[in-house]
Amino acid sequence: MSLTALCQRSSQQTPESANDAEGDYAHEACGVVGVYSRNDDVARVVFFGLHALQHRGQESVGIASGDGTRIHVRTSMGLVGQAFHEDEVADLPGYVAIGHTRYSTTGSSQICNAQPSISRGPGVELALAHNGNVINALELRDELAEAGCRFTSTSDSEIISQILAMAPEVTWDKRVAYAMRRLRGAYSLAVMTKDSLLGIRDPMGVRPLCIGRLEDGWVIASETCALDHVGAEFVREIEPGEAVQIDESGLRTIYRRTPEAISAMCVFEHIYFARPDSYLSGKLVYSSRQAMGVELAKEHPVDADLVIGVPDSATAAAVGYARESGIPYGEGLVKNRYAGRTFILPDQRQRDLGVRRKLNPLPDLIEGKRLVVVDDSIVRGTTTPHVVNLLHRGGASEVHLRICAPPIMWPCHYGVDMATRRELIASNMDVPEIRDFVGADSLGFLSHEGLLRAIGKKRNKFCMACFTGEYPIPVQLEMDKLALEVG
Repeated sequence: MSLTALCQRSSQQTPESANDAEGDYAHEACGVVGVYSRNDDVARVVFFGLHALQHRGQESVGIASGDGTRIHVRTSMGLVGQAFHEDEVADLPGYVAIGHTRYSTTGSSQICNAQPSISRGPGVELALAHNGNVINALELRDELAEAGCRFTSTSDSEIISQILAMAPEVTWDKRVAYAMRRLRGAYSLAVMTKDSLLGIRDPMGVRPLCIGRLEDGWVIASETCALDHVGAEFVREIEPGEAVQIDESGLRTIYRRTPEAISAMCVFEHIYFARPDSYLSGKLVYSSRQAMGVELAKEHPVDADLVIGVPDSATAAAVGYARESGIPYGEGLVKNRYAGRTFILPDQRQRDLGVRRKLNPLPDLIEGKRLVVVDDSIVRGTTTPHVVNLLHRGGASEVHLRICAPPIMWPCHYGVDMATRRELIASNMDVPEIRDFVGADSLGFLSHEGLLRAIGKKRNKFCMACFTGEYPIPVQLEMDKLALEVG
């Protein structure tokens, strides 16, 4: 049957909605979890897994479950703990479930874009949770719409779920092969039917995805920290271009695409996105960040009295800098963990106030001291001047800023909302100009080579396009994150 016929047939059969019921940092990707177990409360396991991945997205959350007969789904705006009450999780029965916590990279932050996304086709109903960004989403959506498909969201994730549901194939291995031929970009997916679970990772392996073992089941998650939180034992990562399926027969690989010439895992997972207690490519993220600090101390030494980190993602790197340099490590900034996220505040004045609410200096510890201040990155350059100013007002005599990432000069098209190129400070200023703009006494960025030494991997294992402009999947135009919005 043709794609057009499939879409038209699906449109005729589609029931009512499945819903029952910006700052100076790169904004997180999303987090996905999937669970298959006959003896566990799978929706509850997913709920706790999402708690572990809350750092990857704070805009919306959703859980879908399958009981062998139908798919149940609940979505809500906000944080995991705010979105679901005990009884709502209990209302998601079954032995297979997936969950998603979202930061929007394609499509605005509204309830219609909360995941999991539900799609139906001839003989199949599926729920999908997506981490990444499909760069040919607009083209695919136009094609699907012309063929008769109807959309209920403005995200690329629904496009992926529609392609899987409408694929002119019957078996899941062929559906996945069809989807991988059509999709361009980053997609780590947890997909479920009413009785099975799939984990799918794009051929470049841009975003992480791993497998864990429960006593009587399996878990798929964006990061290994989620496995720890639900008592699952890490088994392995899903390989780039691989799809696994879990059902009553157990776990098996159903499709494996021929590996690309290079893999392109996002290097920012190591720098910022992943939790420090997660493992990526077999290495603890905390150890990689600490090694970044060591490399920074080698590349950008300075006479100082105290090394501090901007909490929390730069703490490990600050420890590494202190150990390599011999300068004592200490805390100079306290983070208010309940101040909210600065990047979602409506205007720059509010964002500026948000920075002041979020960090507070410790004057008795930093007064009169020459500080090395380690941070993970500078994106727009809107927050860093306020951090430097806070430290000067707290009594620091000098502030030497050290960044454990190279200058970010290019936007990300693979699942990170990093701003447009004209908004990136390093695209418009050189290092001395950035130093003067943020008010630091000196400024040093980690080199590309130093970053790779810290992670312990070769250049061809990572996407470093935000530093180099060399995209592993060519991008002709910079797509607006709201490109799929309907006016």
